[in-house]
Amino acid sequence: MGAEDKDGFPQEAEGFTPGAGGVPAGANGLPAGADGLCQGFPEPPEDASLDDSVLAGLGSGLRGVFITFEGLDGCGKSTQMELLAEGLRERGYVVLVTREPGGTPLGEAIRDILLNPRYKGMAARAEALLYAAARAHLVKEVIRPALEDGQVVLCDRYLDSSLAYQGYGRGLGVEDIITLNVWATECLFPDLTLFLDLDDAVRASRVASVPDRLEAEDDDFHRRVAEGYRKLLLDHPHRIRRVDASGSEAEVQARVRAVVEEELGLFSH
Repeated sequence: MGAEDKDGFPQEAEGFTPGAGGVPAGANGLPAGADGLCQGFPEPPEDASLDDSVLAGLGSGLRGVFITFEGLDGCGKSTQMELLAEGLRERGYVVLVTREPGGTPLGEAIRDILLNPRYKGMAARAEALLYAAARAHLVKEVIRPALEDGQVVLCDRYLDSSLAYQGYGRGLGVEDIITLNVWATECLFPDLTLFLDLDDAVRASRVASVPDRLEAEDDDFHRRVAEGYRKLLLDHPHRIRRVDASGSEAEVQARVRAVVEEELGLFSH
């Protein structure tokens, strides 16, 4: 493992600029046209859609690097996230691995409620608010401090899960989910999102024999979620990258690292 500098990055990576993500930067390292959007602690924006200016690749704007993993249940994202963390640590990076909902005692308690089949029939808006509450606490207590310290943060699910599951799956719409989460996270967005894409039949074989509340939803719900992810992938190619999740763990990990290297250069420094 290489020596680390004070920001948690290998000494040979001192010239690396976290948060670049291949997006043209304006003032303060934000994408051109987004300057001033998230200064300080933002109030909910007047334009609730913000699809192009925010979701296209705003990034965290902090010293560290924020990478999120997305996909439908059974795609292997948790395994691939751990393998990526291992590889980055071998390169000398300080890596924080967390998950949503969860990552804090409060978040894990909310997770227990959200995934418990006992609460089948939970109102869609209540579901969206609970996810946002867990996310707000995780960002404040865990993710933002780690990024400010210069760490690489890997998160199993983030905002795009809410967009896919509640925005599209529950039919709440993208605009309200974006507005809620801009406020909840104080405008903290990933530098890179990896969408692991796997055949439905293979995914289904990996889902637990006793499904949680969301896994137990009907096929139409999961179809809407999948369509939502694909729309997000098409609409925001600068931030969200598809990774073919078929094949062995090693084969998928090689694809994951290739994308991370292409977008952020973490394995060449």
